[in-house]
Amino acid sequence: MGPLPRKCQVCNEAQSKYKCPTCLAPYCSLACFKKHKEIPCVKPESIEEKSIAIPQSSAERPLNVDEPASSSEIRDVLKDESLQKLILSIDSSSDAETELDKAMGTEAFRAFADKIQSVIGP
Repeated sequence: MGPLPRKCQVCNEAQSKYKCPTCLAPYCSLACFKKHKEIPCVKPESIEEKSIAIPQSSAERPLNVDEPASSSEIRDVLKDESLQKLILSIDSSSDAETELDKAMGTEAFRAFADKIQSVIGP
């Protein structure tokens, strides 16, 4: 069983067959669509957009790197192919947090994370 038929929001008479691509208002014909478009409409804000609070990311924090040599140390560590694969699996995972937890179980990744933490600071 499909959704209940809705009335055209423009003429309020006929059953709607279409929806405005912008505001999703139901309409029944090209004439009603043209009449609807005489007044600009806006895309409705979804419930998800309203309720999701955007956490302040660590990327917004200024990074203070005291020792330029540390960056080359991190670059050297990143040459490790197994570490590259771990980072790629975290980055491409739909559950990155779980993948990160798994990666923290490996000595190479823990050492890498510690190295980054020492460069970035607390």
